[in-house]
Amino acid sequence: MQLLHAPSCPRLCFQTPNRNSKGGLLSLGKCLQPSTANCCFQPQKPERWMWVSDKRSVFSFFAPKATSVDASSSAATGTAEGDVLKALSQIIDPDFGTDIVSCGFVKDLLIDEASGEVSFRLELTTPACPIKDMFEQQANEVVARLPWVKKVSVTMSAQPAKPIFAGELPAGLRRISNIVAVSSCKGGVGKSTVAVNLAYTLAGMGARVGVFDADVYGPSLPTMVSPENRLLEMNPEKRTIIPTDYLGVKLVSFGFAGRGRAIMRGPMVSGVIDQLLTTSEWGELDYLVIDMPPGTGDIQLTLCQVVPLTAAVIVTTPQKLAFIDVAKGVRMFSKLKVPCVAVVENMCHFDADGKRYYPFGRGSGSQACTQCGIPHLFDLPIRPTLSASGDSGTPEVVADPQGEVAKTFQDLGVCVVRQCAKIRQQVSTAVTYDKSIKAIMVKVPDSEEEFLLHPATVRRNDRSAQSVDEWTGEQKLQYGDIPEDIEPEEIRPMGNYAVSITWPDGFSQIAPYDQLQMIERLVNAPQPTAVQS
Repeated sequence: MQLLHAPSCPRLCFQTPNRNSKGGLLSLGKCLQPSTANCCFQPQKPERWMWVSDKRSVFSFFAPKATSVDASSSAATGTAEGDVLKALSQIIDPDFGTDIVSCGFVKDLLIDEASGEVSFRLELTTPACPIKDMFEQQANEVVARLPWVKKVSVTMSAQPAKPIFAGELPAGLRRISNIVAVSSCKGGVGKSTVAVNLAYTLAGMGARVGVFDADVYGPSLPTMVSPENRLLEMNPEKRTIIPTDYLGVKLVSFGFAGRGRAIMRGPMVSGVIDQLLTTSEWGELDYLVIDMPPGTGDIQLTLCQVVPLTAAVIVTTPQKLAFIDVAKGVRMFSKLKVPCVAVVENMCHFDADGKRYYPFGRGSGSQACTQCGIPHLFDLPIRPTLSASGDSGTPEVVADPQGEVAKTFQDLGVCVVRQCAKIRQQVSTAVTYDKSIKAIMVKVPDSEEEFLLHPATVRRNDRSAQSVDEWTGEQKLQYGDIPEDIEPEEIRPMGNYAVSITWPDGFSQIAPYDQLQMIERLVNAPQPTAVQS
């Protein structure tokens, strides 16, 4: 669709689809003003006018709450509350690029001006936030600098574990904030070692963590951990699976089902994996780490489609052959709109006689990062202790928490925490509705492009079976069926690839980001401002 925008016209003009009697699309230019004088083009008959308010307040279904107190009004009136919030707004979250007041971190602010005491709570996105101590220290310092403040009390907490699109999930997954896949698409490269040590690193950072071993043919988890109860139990009333536990991390594996390794066909395996994953009582988790089976076949695709993966970590070795398989895995995740946030190059070197040796060559990890656009690379050395810990049932980061390997996993854990927080923030605010100008605002994750869409245009471009005949391709939804002033009632993320839009007629439209990018856009629109809470 071609956009019409004449610089000489101060009005909001765009090209809107109309339909002829045969259901075909006709382009009809319109100017959003009741007068056509001095417009960039004259509309053809029939005319259809659309009004846009020039107010600047924004209503968004997924805009983050500004704070638990009215930051803007308090600061404007110069009250003690405003002084505290203004001081706290100096603290910037390095991942979101926004101050902690605007991020909605400040909760339960209490002020006693007579005694000069100030107390509040900082609610972060995850208990594993790597900079929570820095936030606490800075919050104490900036508030203590206020001349009337004599005592500051800061409490740190984290948001409850909850996925941003919980409504469509199986019951067992509805209280899991982030699901991270650890994948190699090739066996024998240390994927399970990375998955287990990453999980226990996240647990050591304060997060609630679970591990799901998705390899039914050759489960590794029973060898790498040593829980007291090595058999999964069934809740007879709920007919759910109770995960086993080791050092505070919840564990589910076919190897704990009492049947060892599976000998069955692919469709049966997919069903077993689905049952183990979705019917387990995971409870509230900040991170569920999935040890993916090798390959990019039916089992892997089923997992990626059943589970709303937040991100993926790719494991490889230095050989060129490993990179070839890794590239296939990255392409699979890319098609499924799952961001790959890090590459772990295992067995990359060892030190002996004061020298560093690379027995398997160099470059596979960096090549994966460069060619596939993955932002972070972590190297794991060849260490007998790392291999031995996997066989002994005690993860290396637990056996030697101060060692070099544990430090690498700590860096990987920080990377995963930060990247997951960024992804959640991007997805939750990717598509919002600006009620003041009656436009849907779109900012696709991992893209700098922002644009506006008219709600009626989005609704008319639905491609589901209710709007388009699946067999003939005939358009069932006609242009006139949708009123020009229609507004969405709710917009919710659907994984990393689409949003679900609920309309007043009860219709729930699935709108993929790719489709939204192809729809004709509003141009020369007023710029919205941040929501005032």
